[in-house]
Amino acid sequence: MTENETLNLKAWAEEDRPREKLMGKGRQVLSEAELIAILIGSGSRNETAVELSKRILSAVENNLNELSKLGVNELTKFKGIGEAKAVSIVAALELGRRRKETETVKREKITTSKDAYEAMKPKMVDLPHEEFWLVLLNRANGIIKKELISRGGVAGTVVDTKIIFKCAVEHYASSIIICHNHPSGNLKPSEADIKITKGIKEAGKIMEIPLIDHLIMTDAGYYSFADEGLI
Repeated sequence: MTENETLNLKAWAEEDRPREKLMGKGRQVLSEAELIAILIGSGSRNETAVELSKRILSAVENNLNELSKLGVNELTKFKGIGEAKAVSIVAALELGRRRKETETVKREKITTSKDAYEAMKPKMVDLPHEEFWLVLLNRANGIIKKELISRGGVAGTVVDTKIIFKCAVEHYASSIIICHNHPSGNLKPSEADIKITKGIKEAGKIMEIPLIDHLIMTDAGYYSFADEGLI
């Protein structure tokens, strides 16, 4: 075997190892056939997984939308595709479809204290006990997640600053809003409310995840620390 033939064989072998290619070069460089080859895992004695994937794609004119319309029964008609491989392909394409649906949902965006109140109102009104919630925001002030931090009694609830910022870091939040309700209907912040706000605000400065508001909520309205100049 000549040196050129050896190099060509080596190059072909690398192309036929899509898992290694993904790990070494990133998922973006893989072709659709190579991605499908990872799903099905193996080919046959006469056909590699990549070649089998190319054959399947060719049957649908290399259109992933058309491929997603095929069920397990249709896919198992391809020689080399058993039920398990067909199920893997169908499941992966369904995940892609659901992700696309998720991306079209517009994030709730917070630009005012009223926006924050309206976003949290469904979770926090009509409660007979006190709850403390965290709202995680991205750079555009879109809501990433609403997280219940603690639940207490009628008179109060315990808040752990470490839990708040652990959650914020895990979800890559750019800023946060905290909210808690007063079942009594009293919107005036207590000394404990002011102390908690100050502590979280200072921790946010250190973590570079600023606290942009703290809302006290009741069924009838809300109190915004930011609006009152306390943040």
